[in-house]
Amino acid sequence: MEEAVIVRARRTPIYKKNSALGRVDVHELLVPLFQDIAADLTDYIDDVIVSNAVSPGGNVARLAVLSAGFPDSIPGLTIDRQCSGGLDAVRLAAAFIESGMGDCYLVGAAESVSTVTRPRARFSPEAIGDPDMPAAAENVARRHHISKDEQDAYTVRSYERAWRAQKAGFFRREIVPVAGRSVDEAFLRQRPIARLVSRARSLEPGGTVTAANSCGLHDGAAALLVMSRKLAGQLSLVPVLTLVSGTVAGFSPLYPSIGPVKAIRSLIEKQKMKLEDVAHFEIIEAFAVKMVVSMRLLNLPEEKVNGCGGALALGHPYSASGIILLIHLFYRALSNPFSYAIAASGSGGGIGAALLVRSGKMMDRVWT
Repeated sequence: MEEAVIVRARRTPIYKKNSALGRVDVHELLVPLFQDIAADLTDYIDDVIVSNAVSPGGNVARLAVLSAGFPDSIPGLTIDRQCSGGLDAVRLAAAFIESGMGDCYLVGAAESVSTVTRPRARFSPEAIGDPDMPAAAENVARRHHISKDEQDAYTVRSYERAWRAQKAGFFRREIVPVAGRSVDEAFLRQRPIARLVSRARSLEPGGTVTAANSCGLHDGAAALLVMSRKLAGQLSLVPVLTLVSGTVAGFSPLYPSIGPVKAIRSLIEKQKMKLEDVAHFEIIEAFAVKMVVSMRLLNLPEEKVNGCGGALALGHPYSASGIILLIHLFYRALSNPFSYAIAASGSGGGIGAALLVRSGKMMDRVWT
């Protein structure tokens, strides 16, 4: 069976709703990424797979392909699994490669919350319950007795790690400028985050989830070039990450923050591995409670989880966040190769997704 590998990876900077990227349509967020990582390889692309959770509709992938000036012979597929969609787009590309259906896929995810005016889609029928995401996060906090202090402490940790990574230049190689912006909005000014988080009020009476220990609404996009190991060798491209396996799990829509736990457990059992075999865990930080419950139930060492911070600090452009996790791992592997890493998410409707990747020994000639 052919192996699927990631050879190139880029993202846009992340900005809050109605901020610097507020007038950029969702497909336009993808255009500079596609041009940056695939303009010289359009003859090899079998398809473009894009995940999008909120958009005006239509085939965002195809629109982005044509807007990027790529040949009209390249098709495009748009999928939606909400916040898990980015990881699933990569999983789908890997499945096509492993089955022999293709050799090269441009995979992306994008969200332009600023340009969408319609209300959110339903995640679950009324007979089951369809809570808004903050209320669903509070459900998990109550069920697992997770305090506001625990959530606030994790939030501060995320910001501190993100700022350290930024000062070390970790994010610089990830970003392609869009609308004249090349730095995440989170780093334009440093705020007294511990004080802000501690003073934030709960979103529900007697609750623990606040606007400060939750992610905001953000615009942004991310993209990867995924191909067979054989084609990468023919093109002299270095397989920075190998896609080992992936899984998706369903559970009660009332508790979406438990998604990473369900998906990671399923993936580890499927691979007959131990959690101790995994060097790094990247998990979408939609809510601090999601991270606290994931680390508690999986017994994950703090030093292995979201080493450069996460969506609480950087922002959460929904489905793009899953690919951003893989981009963090991509650039981490360039300087510090690791054995295995897992990227995981939980999403509205009660769905979790996880991907297992490994890195190899890096060579001198690596695209960055």
